[in-house]
Amino acid sequence: MAPISEQATAPPATPLRALVDRYVGYRLSGFPPGVHLGLPSSHLTFIVSIGPPIDVVAQTDPRQSPGRYGCVLGGLQSRAARIAHSGHQEGVGIQLTPLGSRALFGLPAGALFSTSIELADLVGSPGHELWERLQGTVGWSERFAVCDAALLGLADLDLAPAPELAHAWEVLVDSGGAVTVAELARRTGWSRQHLTRRFGDEFGLGPKLAARVIRFERARRLLQQRSRPRTIADVAARCGFADQAHLAREFADLAGTSPRAWLAAEVPSVQDDEPTTV
Repeated sequence: MAPISEQATAPPATPLRALVDRYVGYRLSGFPPGVHLGLPSSHLTFIVSIGPPIDVVAQTDPRQSPGRYGCVLGGLQSRAARIAHSGHQEGVGIQLTPLGSRALFGLPAGALFSTSIELADLVGSPGHELWERLQGTVGWSERFAVCDAALLGLADLDLAPAPELAHAWEVLVDSGGAVTVAELARRTGWSRQHLTRRFGDEFGLGPKLAARVIRFERARRLLQQRSRPRTIADVAARCGFADQAHLAREFADLAGTSPRAWLAAEVPSVQDDEPTTV
């Protein structure tokens, strides 16, 4: 039987759109068992499994033990996690921006940096209820509605990062990681030192490293666009890397592999950038 890869995406309910960029549903079957890389990105890790748990065999922080999760939550990261799979994976990825961490969990994204936790261990019964309700649903629209209800129940929209930090984050993302720390400081009206300290406290990584992660994520998405294939050299130029070797070094540092090896080994995943809208 040929491998099956099904993906779907939808925006969250309107009140959540400042916190969550979109939901991504995925169902993969018929692939050889293997290990998937959970790569650094501009979103927190927030994935609800349907069926088998998410088996993290190597955490982004090597000091944290491997774990199995029904609904995994993690902060921003600068290294790849390694996730074992049997060839079948199904669930919903919630593309939570770090600006939404305070509203949903009452704490800054920096408190979750480079770690994984079962959602129920942080928020109690609502985390378990989200996982349990998704096990009994079938259609993606119904599943995304379950996520809406759970997140709206958790959200306190009055909790948010300082406006200067929210602006700095949005500028970095909108630029694809191309804005310098000096320019971010100018736009916030803070000194570089103050911006770097406050940014790190809020998000868990400094603005320079955040820019690297965001630029890496843009390059990774361009490389995996099957409908518009591009060479590694072309992606490096489009994303502002000095050359192909520079992009390869960033992949080695942030993903632990080369762009070519990643493209050859990676199965479709919740990080795939070409799902179907529902």
